[in-house]
Amino acid sequence: MKPMGPIPPEFAGQRGELTIGGRRATDWIAEAGSPCFVYDPAIVAARVARFRAAMPAIDLHYAMKANPNPILLAAIAPLVDGIDVASAGELSVALKEMPARHISFAGPGKRDAELEAAIICGATLNVESIGEARRALAIGDRLGARPRLAVRVNPDMELKGSGMKMGGRPSPFGVDAEMAADVVRLIRDGGADWRGFHIFAGSQALDAAAIIDTQAATVALAARLADEAGAAPPLVNLGGGFGIPYFPGDIPLDINRIGDALAATLEARAPILGDARFAIELGRWLVAEAGVYLTSVVDRKESRGETFLVVDGGLHHQLAASGNFGTVVRRNYPIAVAHRMGEAAYGEVSVVGCLCTPLDRLGDRVALPHAAPGDIIAIFLAGAYGVTASPTAFLGHPAPAERIVSRS
Repeated sequence: MKPMGPIPPEFAGQRGELTIGGRRATDWIAEAGSPCFVYDPAIVAARVARFRAAMPAIDLHYAMKANPNPILLAAIAPLVDGIDVASAGELSVALKEMPARHISFAGPGKRDAELEAAIICGATLNVESIGEARRALAIGDRLGARPRLAVRVNPDMELKGSGMKMGGRPSPFGVDAEMAADVVRLIRDGGADWRGFHIFAGSQALDAAAIIDTQAATVALAARLADEAGAAPPLVNLGGGFGIPYFPGDIPLDINRIGDALAATLEARAPILGDARFAIELGRWLVAEAGVYLTSVVDRKESRGETFLVVDGGLHHQLAASGNFGTVVRRNYPIAVAHRMGEAAYGEVSVVGCLCTPLDRLGDRVALPHAAPGDIIAIFLAGAYGVTASPTAFLGHPAPAERIVSRS
C-alpha cells in the first residue's frame, strides 16, 4: 500500500459526500458530465488574502499558465496586480481582463508576430536573449512604437529544493546574469521603455529557508546588475517558487516567515533599488488547491491479486496526477471516493484511466473506501497544470468539462 498526499484543508474535514463550493460532487457531475474539473474562486481569493497579509508591500502577479480558464481568470484578475503570460494566445485572453500595462510576456522562442502583438498593445516583454531584444527593438522601429522591455535574467544561483530549477545552469530561459547589464544598455540605447528585471530561480519549493535565501540573493543580484547597467529598474519581479503539498510528507509553506524575511531584505536594499517596485509571480500556489477533478468509475476488476478501479478520465486530462509531468519518482496525489469522505479505507486499489497505456494510473495502490461502477473519484490539487497541461487529444477521448463555483 502506498500513501497519498494530504487532502487540501478546504476539503479534508468533510464527511459523507464531497461538496465543492457548497454543491455535492454528484450535482456537479449531473450538470457537467463526467469527467469534469471544478474550480472554486473563493479558495483562490483566500490565498490572495494570505499573501497580502504576509507581504503587503509586494505586488502579486498571476502566472496564467497554471490555469488559463477564462472564467477563472476573470475572477482572479481583480484580485492581483498583474498577469504573466507565455504566449500570444494567453495574451489575447489576458487583455480581456487587465490593461496591457499590467501584463508581462515571458518565454523563450517568441515569434516576431508575438513580439509585435505585445508591442502594439503595450504589454511588457521579458526578453530572453540579446537576439530577442534586438528583434523587439527592430519591430518597435518598424511600427513607430516604443516597446516596453524587461530583461529576464538567468541567475547565477538556483532555488535549492525546488521541483524545477530555473537558474544556476545553462538555460534557454533568460539572459545569463553575466550578460544582463549589456542587454539593459542595448534596450535603453535603442529607445525602448526599460521596465526592469524578471529573475526566476525555480518553482515548487516547500523550504521557506531556501526561498528566503534565494530572494535575498535575487535582490542583491538585481542591485548589482542595475549598478553595472547604470540604471535603476522600475520593477524587479522576484519570480515565484512557492510550492504546495502534493505528496506524502509535504508540509505547507510558511509564507509569513518568508514575508518577514523579505521585508527585512528590502529594508536593507541597495540605494539603486530604492524606488523599485517588487513583484512575486505565483501560479500553482494560488490555484492548485482550488480545483478538484471528478471522474466516474466504469469498472472494478481483479487481476492477479490486485484491484483496479477503472475510471472514465485519465492522464489525458490530469497528466500531473499520473506522475508523467516532471515527477522523477511517481507518488500519489490525494484521492477520495467522493460520497465516502472521512470513511475508513476498505482496501488497496489502483485507480486507472481509460487510456490504452499502462502510464494511465491516477492512484497507485492506495487505500480507499469501497467504490463500485457509477461512483465518483475525486482527485485534488487539480486547479493548476490540469487540462491545458495534459494531452487531451491522445486517443481521441472527449475533453473534460470545466465548471466554476459561482456564489452570485
